[in-house]
Amino acid sequence: MSLRDFSLDYFNLTDKVAIVTGGNTGLGQGYAVALAKAGADLFIVTYNNDWDSTRELIEETGRKVYFYQADLSDRTAIKPLVEKCVEVYGRIDVLVNNAGTIRRAPLLDYKVEDWNAVMEINLNSVYLLSQEVARIMVAQKSGKIINICSMLSFQGGKFVPPYTASKHAVAGLTKAFANELAQYNVQINAIAPGYVETANTAPIRADEERSDEILGRIPAARWASPQDYMGIVVFLASKASDYMNGHILAVDGGWLAR
Repeated sequence: MSLRDFSLDYFNLTDKVAIVTGGNTGLGQGYAVALAKAGADLFIVTYNNDWDSTRELIEETGRKVYFYQADLSDRTAIKPLVEKCVEVYGRIDVLVNNAGTIRRAPLLDYKVEDWNAVMEINLNSVYLLSQEVARIMVAQKSGKIINICSMLSFQGGKFVPPYTASKHAVAGLTKAFANELAQYNVQINAIAPGYVETANTAPIRADEERSDEILGRIPAARWASPQDYMGIVVFLASKASDYMNGHILAVDGGWLAR
């Protein structure tokens, strides 16, 4: 490949097929819309059927979208959703493991059932879905898996022990998958968002003292919005990132640099 071969077409996802879990709200919705704007057709996995606004946003781009309702804490739901995507589109080019949950409580009071619930969604479903999709990507000899990490992939946090543990583990899974699948032209990377205005962070943003503490550490001096991550997901899903593998990309307004 020569330097003359490079063009913005490297970011073009026309006719690629992308699965986005939790793609009907917040960051997931932003990822899904961004991929559609870049040309991909979407297979969006949701826990509920609240997807009308997402459908409208994607259909405005002229791309196809299929919504699939599933509880990712049910391990038996993983294989059928992958099979359905292949049935609908015939292939899978991109997987965005966005679905996640968080439950807050002091460490000494944390309930084991809450620990298990968070780990099942945030870690086990990521592993099982990635494994199932990787089988298809290896057969195709191409694919992109994009995991969603967190600032708590690097730090400990407070009142969220399973969330912290799961996000550290997702960072490790990203590297482990990359080591084994790179030889098949499959790239696995992760986005580590900073503090974003979503439903998950609403309780923190409502706490004026905590919100001011967070903003005081962010050099950008603002909370992120889902739009701040749309270009990043397109990059990681596209040919432009073909030599990037096993990387955790922090997009945090400078939080970790402070």
